[in-house]
Amino acid sequence: MKLLEKVVLGQQSLKNAIAMAPMTRSRANSEGVVQDLTVLYYTQRVGAGLIITEAINISEQAIGSPYTPGIYNQEQIEAWKKVTQSVHDHGGIIYAQLWHTGRVGHSVDKNGNLPIAPSAIGIQGQQHFTSQGMKDYETPYELSNQEIKEIVKEYGQAATNALEAGFDGVELHAAFGYLPNQFLSESANKRHDEYGGSVENRNRFVIEVMQELVRASGSDKVGIKLSPTIYYNNIENSDPVAQFSPLIEALNDLPLAYVHLMNGMFPLDNHPHYPKNVIETFGTLSNHLVIANAGYNRETGEAELEKGIAKMISYGSSFVANPDLPERFKQNVALNQPDPATMYGGGEKGYTDYPFS
Repeated sequence: MKLLEKVVLGQQSLKNAIAMAPMTRSRANSEGVVQDLTVLYYTQRVGAGLIITEAINISEQAIGSPYTPGIYNQEQIEAWKKVTQSVHDHGGIIYAQLWHTGRVGHSVDKNGNLPIAPSAIGIQGQQHFTSQGMKDYETPYELSNQEIKEIVKEYGQAATNALEAGFDGVELHAAFGYLPNQFLSESANKRHDEYGGSVENRNRFVIEVMQELVRASGSDKVGIKLSPTIYYNNIENSDPVAQFSPLIEALNDLPLAYVHLMNGMFPLDNHPHYPKNVIETFGTLSNHLVIANAGYNRETGEAELEKGIAKMISYGSSFVANPDLPERFKQNVALNQPDPATMYGGGEKGYTDYPFS
């Protein structure tokens, strides 16, 4: 079974082709420091060939939702050391997903400061979860050219901090409508400088961040997550193929560990021009190992690997409810079902108390 075969990722040999996908769980404290339950949570799931953490804020400005972890101060770094040490002690490999939410946030959780974005365009038709309940999105503050370059450097510092914390590598969260994805989107990026206007300019921020992450981390220790056909958070492009193909081809010039591609998670009835098969459309362009994400089970994950484009499959909610997911796949036994009510926030219930097989 290909899902259970060893995979070479960068300079490391992974025990199987199953990755634990990044999933926000909102179990950090109000200062963005992960707790002992988080150590247990990731340690329980070391059966994965690769663990990719929940998204981790690279700075105070990056915060979008309450109780999400950070990696921009020493207390946060020291707390993550407990996680990585335990994962390594139990034979696991763990990457940190680096996060800047951009306009996907609210001032009530940002010390009164507005969220930032490539352009001053707020998200419409959705609300944001805050510490004071659901709220309409605000119009974000438009970044200056210099401020953009400072954020690029903050990503590099976050990667340095992640390596200090013991992570084996880092992944840029450039998907699902967060800051890097906002730069890639025609609907969110109306700039007229070097970071907007053309496909090349809209790709520039992501490429510069990836270059900075490689500089800070070294070869074969950096991945990226992309969602070319997900329009959540008001992210749209007139031609996703024209936007993302040159980006992936440009990433081929960097010594990356992998490219992590999300399938479309929402109906495309109103987007008939969007490609229906993300892995076949974009995965074939990458010279790097491809991880396929979103919507897979045991059978469809195996079938995706059989096609030969993706070399690993990442699982999200299945790993939430099944800490021993690879073993369950091996035995072909029934899976626990995740409890949506305990997905975000809270304590051990729905976090570390799911039964093993």
